[in-house]
Amino acid sequence: MNRLIIQQAGPGVTVQDMGRTGYIALGLSRGGAADRLALAEGAALLRQPVGAAIEMAGFGGRFSVAEPCRIALTGAPMRASLDGVPLVWNASHMMPAGSVLDIGGASKGVYGYLTLGGGLATDPVLGGQGVHLTAGLGRALAAGDELTLSDDKGDESGLTLTPQSRCDGGTLRVLPSLQTDLYPLEERARFEASTLTRDTRGNRMGIRLMPEGEGFGLKVGQKILSEIITPGDIQIPGDGAPYILMAECQTTGGYPRLGTVIPADMPKVAQCPPGAKLRFRFVDRQEALGAETGYRKHLAGLSRAAQPLVRDPADIANLLSYTLISGVTAGEELS
Repeated sequence: MNRLIIQQAGPGVTVQDMGRTGYIALGLSRGGAADRLALAEGAALLRQPVGAAIEMAGFGGRFSVAEPCRIALTGAPMRASLDGVPLVWNASHMMPAGSVLDIGGASKGVYGYLTLGGGLATDPVLGGQGVHLTAGLGRALAAGDELTLSDDKGDESGLTLTPQSRCDGGTLRVLPSLQTDLYPLEERARFEASTLTRDTRGNRMGIRLMPEGEGFGLKVGQKILSEIITPGDIQIPGDGAPYILMAECQTTGGYPRLGTVIPADMPKVAQCPPGAKLRFRFVDRQEALGAETGYRKHLAGLSRAAQPLVRDPADIANLLSYTLISGVTAGEELS
């Protein structure tokens, strides 16, 4: 079977999948890819089911394969080259046996993904292949590691996708949470009117946001009995600086929650880099369900949306609008 050989790896390179469900009552959060949309995009570019891929936090590494292999690059754009030749991001490529894939730092966003044709054949633990660093399930990849790949039944590569914009911050839709009503209406309105900055402190458990002025701590009810928490919850600790919980968050907590980011906007949270600006807008259940329906429809259409990197001119309806050749003259010398 084919093998992915890790020649060099950044500090946050791990195997990730869609996460484990059904273990919250046992103290294990879902985990899985920080940007699950990027995981789905990689699978779509290879025309295969969503499975485990290589997640790269901020920086990639150097990889090779024992046999020819298809790959897809998605998520936060990173500098990538194959044997020194630059590769297009958000696209699938053929990787020859023995060739060297170099993936550098992210030019924007946080998490990049390397998806392999056929997927990874690592043994599942508790029903998942993803590393859960907080729970001690697996570890980050390091130089010298080798991962077995499953047989690749596909043969198509050279496809590209236009990804949803999500690497520059923006506005997040928020549902009320169990403690939202503890905050006065004017404080909630101030939260919606505020622009918050993504702090440098953040990892797969959550990201910290810095308010423009005063924080959002409660005068009464700042400490509550520990209860279930999930990714997307916006916790407010004593200093008033919000934390948005992510894939590897704990399963219970005692800080009040101002609201919960809807799942459809969590890829934007994951890819928000330090220094980027975020705003929040409270929505009702109906709008949140509509957003979820649209998100799932988008996921289902990813494979159809993938297009060849090199297009047949006969398929370009507006071909004559392109400047195919520039600097052409009639061929007559000027006198």
